[in-house]
Amino acid sequence: MEDQEKIEQLAYHYKEIIRLLGEDTNREGLLKTPHRVAKSMHHLTKGYKADPEAILSSAKFREDYRQMVIVKDISFFSLCEHHMLPFYGKAHIAYIPNKYITGLSKIARVVDVFANRLQIQERMTTQIKNCIKKTLDPLGVMVVIEAEHMCMQMRGVEKQQSITTTSDFTGVFDQAKTREEFISLINRQSK
Repeated sequence: MEDQEKIEQLAYHYKEIIRLLGEDTNREGLLKTPHRVAKSMHHLTKGYKADPEAILSSAKFREDYRQMVIVKDISFFSLCEHHMLPFYGKAHIAYIPNKYITGLSKIARVVDVFANRLQIQERMTTQIKNCIKKTLDPLGVMVVIEAEHMCMQMRGVEKQQSITTTSDFTGVFDQAKTREEFISLINRQSK
């Protein structure tokens, strides 16, 4: 199905949702809303169309470097698959190369691919780790994600300042000393 056809179908359903909520879909302020929301949702879920492994592989270089590579404070936003409300925050990623490195921007792009899907933070953390592990075959990978969830802030428990932290790691990051070094480095304030 073509993108424009998907957007039109989404717009039809959003118009019905607005009507079921009790609004007049012919009211001036709402006339274009179904189409705008459909385009927005199509954009916010563009991660389904991207291949994160291909992104990493597009800038995969042979390099004899075996120290920690960290890309921290990668901002992202996603949609919670349970309520389709936003969650947003920062991802911190480290890997220790084993013959191959990748372009630093590619790591941020991989975060975006997994974030731009209906998602849960726990799964996203593991998907990012697994993608880097599979594509680069490093000595180890660690991912930490810190996020605020609008589903906790706007509904249900309504806790405004809560932050959820998830982590996943493999390889040399199984050693507490290596994990502690990573945590220390991501917690260090930039000058």
